[in-house]
Amino acid sequence: MTVFLCSTCGHALTPDLTALPTVPTVPGLEFARPTGARKAPPTVPRGSYAVEPEPWGAPFVPQEDQDDPVPSQPRGLCRVVGDDFVVSAGARDTIVVHPEDASVLKPLPGWENSTGCCGPDGTEGPNRACPCGARIATLAADCTGPYELHLDPLGTRASTQADADR
Repeated sequence: MTVFLCSTCGHALTPDLTALPTVPTVPGLEFARPTGARKAPPTVPRGSYAVEPEPWGAPFVPQEDQDDPVPSQPRGLCRVVGDDFVVSAGARDTIVVHPEDASVLKPLPGWENSTGCCGPDGTEGPNRACPCGARIATLAADCTGPYELHLDPLGTRASTQADADR
């Protein structure tokens, strides 16, 4: 079991979570919402976490192949900035958790970096902060993409029971 802590102040951000071997696939993400739902099913079940090895989130850079674009980030859609299809050049190894497993995190003032239709789409950079104010997570909860929370791998750290026993 692992608890994630703020690297700045040491505040516990999650309860004990169990590691998953990979980030789960959400089949038919674009079609999985029940009629009238404003979010996809959560990517990671409550009580679990997974490590996203691919770049995720801001910043975004132009894709090399503009004629055959790929989604801008895992479980995302193709995204255009200006005249270019873009791809994430964000952090690798973000920690993906169920958003409700990190309820101590709060939106940034004025909902900064939280643009989206039905919720933040997660493309503008960190949009959640620890109670100490450190910007350490990005919530993706818009109707156009996944429902997941990414903890910054530098802004957070993992603690296990073995750590506590030392």
